[in-house]
Amino acid sequence: MLLFAFFVSTALALPEIHHPLSDQFINEINSQQNTWTAGRNFDQDVSMNYIRRLMGVLPDNDLHKLPELTEFELVQDIPESFDAREQWPDCPTIKEIRDQGSCGSCWAFGAVEAMSDRVCIHSNGRTHFHFSADDLVSCCRLCGLGCNGGYPGAAWSYWVRQGIVSGGQYDSHQGCRPYEIAPCEHHVNGTRRPCDDSGRTPKCKQACEDSYSVPYKKDKHYGQKSYSVSSNIKAIQSEIMKNGPVEVAFTVYEDFLQYKSGVYQHATGHALGGHAVRMLGWGVENGTPYWLIANSWNTDWGDNGYFKILRGKDHCGIEGSVTAGIPS
Repeated sequence: MLLFAFFVSTALALPEIHHPLSDQFINEINSQQNTWTAGRNFDQDVSMNYIRRLMGVLPDNDLHKLPELTEFELVQDIPESFDAREQWPDCPTIKEIRDQGSCGSCWAFGAVEAMSDRVCIHSNGRTHFHFSADDLVSCCRLCGLGCNGGYPGAAWSYWVRQGIVSGGQYDSHQGCRPYEIAPCEHHVNGTRRPCDDSGRTPKCKQACEDSYSVPYKKDKHYGQKSYSVSSNIKAIQSEIMKNGPVEVAFTVYEDFLQYKSGVYQHATGHALGGHAVRMLGWGVENGTPYWLIANSWNTDWGDNGYFKILRGKDHCGIEGSVTAGIPS
């Protein structure tokens, strides 16, 4: 009888576990912290298999990091806030939020987004080239497993070795190889197809769309060099100020799915996997320092596709895996 009473009392003491897409979980998040606001980004019926598939940085990513850049001068006068969108207004890709669809291609998206930004920045706004996520995710054999995950460092190395062609968003018919995987509907009342985990890696087609006049091989643009950036805060800030946005990888927890505004700090929920995104700058909000980041889950997620995350504490590993490169 005493043993039975022990088990009953233990069961009663355990916290209630809520589904990560439920209203109860959103309320729990908001009750446990005060630097950010959680809200609904995904309908409760969206498959968690689809959600997990979005985290496309493979678990052994640390083994595939590029060598750190060693010959690098830190910027001495680093401002309290910096936003690449404002610093380089003539580079439209910096303001763009892409959509990886039902594919674990975040490792490729974070890379081609930052590459596109950097080509424009290093040309002083004269060259606008929209690198193709489709080309990278389908043709880089050493980058990992395509839609089943990959390595940011390998993506940047591929840019230097093999080059990447142009390509716009899904169904845009822009560039050589537009993205082939359709966006899906996070919300029930939208116009896109339902979200599922059926996105397969596109075939490596070394040919451009018929409507595009430049041959595939001539459309390739290359990187001059690629590298990792030190986890030192000033090193990351200096890299962004000098050369433009970078790609970063971090651990996504269940509460991150519900981010709406403010400075994200992990409050509750289990780890879902590694995710790669594009870091644009930094600032301070209500006394909390943050990194400004663009996600690749469309503009109906988070703060119009963006989020802020705690800066200076390597929160969720955000400062420990920074990758970048210089265009040719």
